[in-house]
Amino acid sequence: MPPPSDTVKVAIQWPGAFPKLMEIDQKKPLSAIIKEVSDGWSIIQNHEDLALQYAEGSGFYITEKNRNEIKNGAILRLTSSPTHTAQKLHERVQSSSMDVKLEALKDLAKSSRDITFAQEFINLDGIYLLTQMVESGTDKYQKLQKIMKLCFGDMLSYTLTAFVELMDHGIVSWDTFSVAFIKKIASFVNKSGMDTSILQRSLAILESMVLNSHDLYQKVAQEISIGQLIPHLQGTDQEIQTYAIAVINALFLKAPDVARQEMANILTQKQLRSIILTHVIRSQTAINNEMAHQLYVLQVLNFNLLEDRMMTKMDPQDQAQRDIIFELRRIAFDVEPDQNNLGGSIEKRKSMYTRDYKKLGFTNNVNPALDFTHTPPGMLALDNMLYFAKHHQDAYIRIVLENSSREDKHECPFGRSSIELTKMLCEILKVGELPSETCNDFHPMFFTHDRSFVEFFCICIQLLNKTWKEMRATSEDFNKVMQVVKEQIMRALTNKPSSLDQFKSRLQNLSYTEILKIRQSERMNQEDFQSRPILELKEKIQPEILELIKQQRLNRLVEGTCFRKLNSRRRQDKFWYCRLSPNHKVLHYGDLEESPQGEVPHDNLQDKLPVADIKAILTGKDCPHMKEKGALKQNKEVLELAFSIMYDSNCQLNFIAPDKHEYCIWTDGLNALLGKDMISDQTRHDMDTLLSMEIKLRLLDLENIQIPDAPPPIPKEPSNYDFVYDCN
Repeated sequence: MPPPSDTVKVAIQWPGAFPKLMEIDQKKPLSAIIKEVSDGWSIIQNHEDLALQYAEGSGFYITEKNRNEIKNGAILRLTSSPTHTAQKLHERVQSSSMDVKLEALKDLAKSSRDITFAQEFINLDGIYLLTQMVESGTDKYQKLQKIMKLCFGDMLSYTLTAFVELMDHGIVSWDTFSVAFIKKIASFVNKSGMDTSILQRSLAILESMVLNSHDLYQKVAQEISIGQLIPHLQGTDQEIQTYAIAVINALFLKAPDVARQEMANILTQKQLRSIILTHVIRSQTAINNEMAHQLYVLQVLNFNLLEDRMMTKMDPQDQAQRDIIFELRRIAFDVEPDQNNLGGSIEKRKSMYTRDYKKLGFTNNVNPALDFTHTPPGMLALDNMLYFAKHHQDAYIRIVLENSSREDKHECPFGRSSIELTKMLCEILKVGELPSETCNDFHPMFFTHDRSFVEFFCICIQLLNKTWKEMRATSEDFNKVMQVVKEQIMRALTNKPSSLDQFKSRLQNLSYTEILKIRQSERMNQEDFQSRPILELKEKIQPEILELIKQQRLNRLVEGTCFRKLNSRRRQDKFWYCRLSPNHKVLHYGDLEESPQGEVPHDNLQDKLPVADIKAILTGKDCPHMKEKGALKQNKEVLELAFSIMYDSNCQLNFIAPDKHEYCIWTDGLNALLGKDMISDQTRHDMDTLLSMEIKLRLLDLENIQIPDAPPPIPKEPSNYDFVYDCN
């Protein structure tokens, strides 16, 4: 007979004693359970100074708040209470013995991950103690560095690690720290040859200071310059490079609007882009997820500098802005400025301007300034047009003159096209949107040029003109052409070209004819399967395919997935892993120190959740961790990747999937475990793909075409390359 739902069977350890197997009544006060256990071992120590904690895995303390998370079979340890442990560590870190202090700081760095312990240590002014040790203690021990450099480095590293862990709980405000502490942390970053672990923690602290306090942003900005961070990017340690870019992103993100463009100019002067391209993107080391995320954030922040121009309407009365349009006309038609045309009548000049503006493809031929009064793209479109006219003058003149000499119905309006294209590119690159907490989607080609967006525009406007000619389009086809151009751009971006030239060459291979072939192929695949016999066959084999998808989802859950821990304070470098047992009865999960390479064995995952205990699967805004206050709540992309497993009473296991594919795999798999329908977009896509393949195979079988069970062997590499292919 199974035990009651409010009773869990556990093992409890005590140093020097044989472990006890006992049942814990979850309705009974925790203090009473601890007293019962200590009395059973005849422990002299007051039971109020004792507590239970997990003996494996996280090692966190059991409290009244988290006791419901104890699972059957858990191994617990009877140990000193968090209050008592915090007091002891507080005393030991102030010891005059270097060895005692070092061991105490090592224990503190480990224990500080537990919020129960952290709260007690913080109550003893532990944060203040650590900051004082960093501010004054380092000077004291630097004198001893020559004879005990390793000890000093470890001591400072553990001190900073404990500080980071304690602050990550969000108990203490970042606004409480002194300028002296900030200067000291900044000095670790600015000093060459600093220990890697100290440098990592220092950069992480600076990032958190900037992101969480406006006052600290200003103080950090005074102590750290971009020039001081660049040497860390030129090294070979990708973790240090990642932290350095994270600090740059934080400074960029929190800078006032006025200072942001100035900071961008400094980044250009310091050649940050080319340094990142050389030492990070094109380095021998493969880019990990965290680095990809930071590069994506930097890319988004750079593009967001365009938002001001994108949302600025043109003032038709502003002469400086009107002069830009005059310059476009002058370059295209090689005409003299106005002052050389004073001899003609006003009406004649107006007529000439109107004619030229029509050739330039503006919608308002009389006053083209009115074309730029809509936002987006506002003045950004005019900026792009002027750059194209000045820096790609031959292509600009060719496009304008080509279209001005065509029949009216087949001319591609350069002005209108540029405005709509700029708007489309802003939508594709999400200009003006805040970076996502989970996205890693950076494009290497945007790091190959200081003016990458406008160069991107220059390539795409030439593509638009080429596609217009291939489609033999008229003004009525304008929207159709824009749809084709968007498809060409999106398909070319899919494989993330490494340079703008590579992007351009991929567009060359995606002509309008090629797009038609792709569309026709996709349409034929759909149309072929709409006949009545095929539909009946589909209906017959659909349950079989659905079962196949279900097994694939469950097999993926058995393999498991690494999830990232996120909070509202800063992106964390912490991971946890979850996987389903081979018998589909239990979910195993646990924290990891770093992102794993391959599967994590079940034995390394200490926490368990029986599938039978799962009550419901929640997604999106219904998830408890999406209802909490914080920055993540406002992030649409994070919301779309969130799901929670509800079990027992008010207990949940919260997830944020690495990407949409993993989200679909896990929500489908969990629903399959609970006997519910798999309703994700990925399931529908997989169903369509597998049904299509199965029907094609069956149709081939009807034609008596033999389909081999195994794929054909790969041809061997020729031993002699001395041959010529005769094209005739």
